[in-house]
Amino acid sequence: MINGANVHTQKKKALESVGTLIETPEIYSSLTPKEALMMIAELRGMPREMRGKKVQDSIDEVRMGEWADKRVGKFSKGMKQRITIASALLSDPNILLLDEPTSGLDPRGMSEVREIVKSLKRKHRLIFMSSHLLNEVQEVCDEVAMIDHGKLLVYDTLQNVTNRFTSGEAAVEVGFLNSIDDGVAEGKIRTIQGITKVEKMDSRNIRLRFSGGLEVQSRILEDIASMKLGVVSFRASASALEDVYLSLIQKTL
Repeated sequence: MINGANVHTQKKKALESVGTLIETPEIYSSLTPKEALMMIAELRGMPREMRGKKVQDSIDEVRMGEWADKRVGKFSKGMKQRITIASALLSDPNILLLDEPTSGLDPRGMSEVREIVKSLKRKHRLIFMSSHLLNEVQEVCDEVAMIDHGKLLVYDTLQNVTNRFTSGEAAVEVGFLNSIDDGVAEGKIRTIQGITKVEKMDSRNIRLRFSGGLEVQSRILEDIASMKLGVVSFRASASALEDVYLSLIQKTL
């Protein structure tokens, strides 16, 4: 069911408010973004008087305005992906289905598309995004559903999922300006109240596991900063969701 319409018996009504990005979209390389989107708008039956504005609005929303009249064949994969996202936005849908939106992109392209997806979230749209990159899910999504061999393993908010399957523990990664020796990591930092484990990721980055919520996390950051060790970054661990997934699929192997 989508907005009360059955996708099997009322397919057109169910999908009229949905924009979709398939995993491997293609655009005619000889066309410009504006030409390609005008063609798509026409194929979808959009009234002629509306097409120009809708196309321009969609191009602007994915930040490709300066490339609107350039040939797509010269674009990077990330730029092409932004245009295909624009095509999904043409009808101003309130639901977006994104299938592996960063698949096959280089790091810059991945970052650009992620920022676009984050900006779309702020427009009060419901976005479903499939991805095998759990660090990407953790960075972009508010809720997560994990599936293994067609079976739904868990569906909840990111915070609830990580809390539920990590015994109430959370993990953050801390980056430092200079190398941190084992004595400082296991000695000074490990003794901070609430921290249960300190792992060195490399010479300048450590992963902390702690019990408690955001208030405890805030206090831990303040305590580490007060040690004047040259903290340059402090963020949720990218491995938290991966740890949850691996622990869940162990039961289905």
